[in-house]
Amino acid sequence: MPKFAIIARDRADAGSLRADTRPRHLDHLRSIVERITAAGPIDDESGKPVGSIIIAEFDDIAAARAFADADPYAGAGLFSSVTVEPWRQVFPQA
Repeated sequence: MPKFAIIARDRADAGSLRADTRPRHLDHLRSIVERITAAGPIDDESGKPVGSIIIAEFDDIAAARAFADADPYAGAGLFSSVTVEPWRQVFPQA
C-alpha cells in the first residue's frame, strides 16, 4: 500500500483550537494507527506547535486527502494550509 505525507500548517491566529481539538484529532489518528509510519506536531524554535505531519499508508491519494479533510483539526479551522504528497520510505529500510 502506498504511503502519503499529510503536511498541515496552523493558522497564526488559531488561538486554543489545537489544544481544544486535540482529543478528537488523536481519536482520528487512532482509527488508522496500524497504517501510520510517523505522526506528530511541527514545532517552532521555541517548541510551540505550528502544524502537523502524518505519514501513513492509504489506498491512493484521494483516500489520503479524504482522511486529511476529515481530521477534526481541519474541521475546526485550525489549518491555514494542507498538502498531501506521495511519500517513499528510504530509511530506515521498510
